[in-house]
Amino acid sequence: MRITVPRWLIVSLAAVFSAYHLVLGTVSLGQVTDPVPVVACLVLYAVVTTVVLWPTRQPVMPVWAAAFALAVSIVVPLVVTSVLDPTAENGYATWYVAAVGTLMVIVSTRRRQGFAWLGVGFMAVHGVSWAGVSEIADLGIVGSVSWVAFAHAISSTLTRAGRETREFILAEHEAADWQAAQEAHVNERQYRLLQTGRTARPMLQAIVSQAGDLTPEQRRESLHLEGAIRDEIRGRRLLDDDVRREVMAARRRGAEVSLLDEGGIDDVPADELRRIHQALAAALHGSQADKLIVRTVGGGEHAVSVVGLGSPDLSSSALGRGVAAEADEDDDDDEVLLWLQIPRHAPGAEGHGDDGHGDDGGGAHDGPDRLDGADEDERHGRAGDERDVADGGRPLVG
Repeated sequence: MRITVPRWLIVSLAAVFSAYHLVLGTVSLGQVTDPVPVVACLVLYAVVTTVVLWPTRQPVMPVWAAAFALAVSIVVPLVVTSVLDPTAENGYATWYVAAVGTLMVIVSTRRRQGFAWLGVGFMAVHGVSWAGVSEIADLGIVGSVSWVAFAHAISSTLTRAGRETREFILAEHEAADWQAAQEAHVNERQYRLLQTGRTARPMLQAIVSQAGDLTPEQRRESLHLEGAIRDEIRGRRLLDDDVRREVMAARRRGAEVSLLDEGGIDDVPADELRRIHQALAAALHGSQADKLIVRTVGGGEHAVSVVGLGSPDLSSSALGRGVAAEADEDDDDDEVLLWLQIPRHAPGAEGHGDDGHGDDGGGAHDGPDRLDGADEDERHGRAGDERDVADGGRPLVG
């Protein structure tokens, strides 16, 4: 629980103490040889007290105000003692000692301790030189210096306590963030382990029951399952149950599938992500490509790019392009069979995504686009870049 004192209450108490010194100075005007300088000092003290107590947004006193208070703490003792007799019993006529002490306490409380010590120090030295060391207690110099020291200690303690409190609050926030990150990490790990166990458990049980003597079909299925487990790490948000099923079906028919989620869809809402999964599953279901590359796109109007590559069909290529049916110069080049870009937002919702493909009204394309002729030449280079990215990573067995 935090206990606070109203600021107006502290300012009011300081104002009352300062006014008390003005009253003492006024009632002791009969003890001075010339009251005019003392009256001027009383007015000057009232003005400087108003300045240092005036509420501001910053708790630290401005330098100019602290310098003004220091100047008054030097001028007032010089002027008042010039109309007093140091050998006489002056009584309340030495009101300036307590007044300067109160003023410097205010300055010190507002975190200008250097100015406060200079002011009270000059007042103490001047008092000793004017009345002698034996009069220090009677003048009240000891009390004024003690109050400034006490104010300095309290102000420094409160400042340090405030700083440590802020550090503790920051440390608490960091600890909470760390705990949240750890919990998220544990939850993610448990989910991945559960997903991996669900995927691999039947095959692992078969391996145990058959003492590792697997049939060729089971060995191929083990490689497919290895790729599925790798997809859970590299595919991340690209996967849902439908996409997993279509990826596994593509691998089982002999296709090589690469899923690369590089964080491009981390900020996609759940409903849009569901639409993207539906479009991706539909594209994978209808593709006959030998190699499928799916990767997220960071920023822009498209969220996911899908490229399908396959061996060129020489006879259909010759018919489409009017060239001879002999092999191309490089028989190893793959032909782009599928090019699909799934928009980040449904076209009907935000006007995105007329990227040249048909859609089903919900933002997903009707099916994979098969390219030939000029369209293939235009996009073949981009497909090669996607293929290079996939080949640069750890290859998937499919």
